[in-house]
Amino acid sequence: MRKLIIAIGTASILALSGCETFDAYTGEKKTSSTAKGAGIGASIGVALAYLKNRNKGSKKRKEAMLKAAGIGAIAGAGVGYYMDTQEAKLRKQLRGTGVSVERDGDNINLIMPGNITFESGGHTLSSSFFEVMDSVVLVVQEFEKTIIVSAGHTDSKGSDSYNQALSERRANSVAEYLLTKGVVEARIESVGFGESQPVADNGSAEGRALNRRVEISLFPITEG
Repeated sequence: MRKLIIAIGTASILALSGCETFDAYTGEKKTSSTAKGAGIGASIGVALAYLKNRNKGSKKRKEAMLKAAGIGAIAGAGVGYYMDTQEAKLRKQLRGTGVSVERDGDNINLIMPGNITFESGGHTLSSSFFEVMDSVVLVVQEFEKTIIVSAGHTDSKGSDSYNQALSERRANSVAEYLLTKGVVEARIESVGFGESQPVADNGSAEGRALNRRVEISLFPITEG
């Protein structure tokens, strides 16, 4: 599978804990607009900047693959509603699984803690997590007009090279699972960030646990 580099970091989850409300539909915690602006909004912005600044060859290949797969863009004014509906279904499907659903503008981020996704030090998806992944697949298959970015992250223990390789393998494991379940390859991108995008202090066990994660980011395919 191709590895396309997208920077998806989030601000400390601990720092945002006081800025949460509960979704009236699903009962899941939601982060306030102010907190998002300081956290996930910035990280999604970096990812979008990458997507916009890829070389022309990569862009054309992606466009050709999407066209060949019969996947078009969301009509202008319908983008917000499309992503709102997808977000609501993801929150309903993932409630109580340990996966956090975050929203920034028209983009959605799913944060999957390493302790529920992989065995310690491993990169193969835990079988106990298959059901959760299947819930994600159910929704992203329904809402096919999105690009799916699988991004792996580690804590700072170990060498830079080891952590980079581990994060890539974990991101690829998630992406490969999506592929095996029939998600169109043209929609999927995979990248590892090693220890470069922490969301918490690596000086504590709790912080390192938060930093060991995979994030799936969903970006709408829009006209133009």
